[in-house]
Amino acid sequence: MTDRIIADYQLRTGIDPERAAATIAGEQSSGTFLRLAGETAALTERAGARVEILEPLADDGQPALPGAAAGQAFSTWRMTLSWPQETVGISLPNLAATVAGNLFELREVAALKLLDITLPQAFADHYPGPGFGVEGTRRIVQVDCRPLIGGIIKPSVGLTPLETAQAVRALCDGGIDFIKDDELQANGALCPFEDRLNAVSNVLDAYEAKTGKRPLYAINLTGEVDEMLARHDLVVARGGNCVMVSLNSVGLAGFTALRRHASLPIHAHRNGWGYLGRSPDHGWAFPAWSKLWRLAGADHMHVNAIANKFWEPDDSVIASARSLLTPLWDDTPCTSMPVFSSGQTVRQIHETRACLGSVDLIHCAGGGIAGHPDGIAAGVEAFRVAWAAAEAGETLDDAARKSTPLARAMEVF
Repeated sequence: MTDRIIADYQLRTGIDPERAAATIAGEQSSGTFLRLAGETAALTERAGARVEILEPLADDGQPALPGAAAGQAFSTWRMTLSWPQETVGISLPNLAATVAGNLFELREVAALKLLDITLPQAFADHYPGPGFGVEGTRRIVQVDCRPLIGGIIKPSVGLTPLETAQAVRALCDGGIDFIKDDELQANGALCPFEDRLNAVSNVLDAYEAKTGKRPLYAINLTGEVDEMLARHDLVVARGGNCVMVSLNSVGLAGFTALRRHASLPIHAHRNGWGYLGRSPDHGWAFPAWSKLWRLAGADHMHVNAIANKFWEPDDSVIASARSLLTPLWDDTPCTSMPVFSSGQTVRQIHETRACLGSVDLIHCAGGGIAGHPDGIAAGVEAFRVAWAAAEAGETLDDAARKSTPLARAMEVF
């Protein structure tokens, strides 16, 4: 089935599951609510979706979606559908409409979770994929064999361009590897994009002249397509080395347009992910959703974090991160660097290392660095020492006895 698009789902239904699956396949390909004269067997064979797998799973007894048809007890099924590539085309927007479109709205569906997608090699040949990924990002920032330590500029909004630059200077003084705007910081009158770029670039220029290193600075350029392209070029002109985009805000077509234009790594923020993935039995699973953005060209993608401030359990976070590091094809890995971020302090570092089993990540903290009692630079140092301890197999308590910044961080967090 390598020439077909394959999607795996968890289906919950209150009617005969075979009828529900057939309805879904028809709705998402050549069928409609009644059989038409033009819907011949030959047309269905060449253009229809097929139900490849339908296997029973344990049902958790969750409430059904509003309006779901109920003719019997609700049941849960593993369902795999496939489509001929020729009906969809090599198009991520149209792929999304096919595998995650009106099927969610059918009365036959009591809940539906898109778990995974397998795509023909033609998608890899057509879409650019990440321009930098793990290796390219490490090369730019000159960091090997350990995670990138990242700082989020806080407060999220309200700082002027000068105040933003001052926060960046403090992060640089601590030896930070990666700095990002908060996703809420865009192009408001209080902190215009170009003014913020110039103020921060002055700080980064001076730091690079002094140390020979320049942290990645992912400035948020989310906007209309023409705005994003113009802002990207301003970043390049100022010697910048990274940009950030809110995926759900710009959409697949907007993101792909930016990627085809870009010469810098693209830091992909998933804000809004909760409305797609929070339900345990409805919406998208991150490994499926992220494949589209990896193909489109996301170099880094947020995956939440261990012991985070949001709803997501740790095993889901780790599964998401591992999925980004798993190649999509043998010849086209299309891997993205996972970004751990959400209520992070030095106390999550050892568990993050143990659970992921890899150092290929960006570990970002806002308050966990900026809230250090001795200042931002000490907060960065505490993170660096904690990660070094995790890599060396040293406990956090033992490392803190030799590091005042880490010991002070542990007092607060």
